[in-house]
Amino acid sequence: MAILEVFEKAKKQRKAAEQKKALKNVAVGAAIGATVGAVAGVLLAPKSGKETREELAQAAKEAVEKAKVKMEEAKEKAEEVVEEVKGQLKQKMENCQCGCSAGEEENKEPALEDVEKK
Repeated sequence: MAILEVFEKAKKQRKAAEQKKALKNVAVGAAIGATVGAVAGVLLAPKSGKETREELAQAAKEAVEKAKVKMEEAKEKAEEVVEEVKGQLKQKMENCQCGCSAGEEENKEPALEDVEKK
């Protein structure tokens, strides 16, 4: 039963991570929307073509840099969550008191590797 509890907990953590990812997607969408709004404002502003192009180029560069930073933050957070879940799962499997024999313990490690690959 302890292994089932571990898998249920991992499932809940995975679901929480998916929810965080969805929230990040909403934030990215809002940032893109704000950028589009800013670009539209620049296009509609009474400025010369040269000034407008310079502002658009600057806004595009800033948007790309912000996107890179956010993607790197998301990647780091995802890696942290994966490592935390792997550590917890490994600890639970090592502490498993289900009466497994030594031959069955060898079979635990490939299961952990399967989880790591996913």
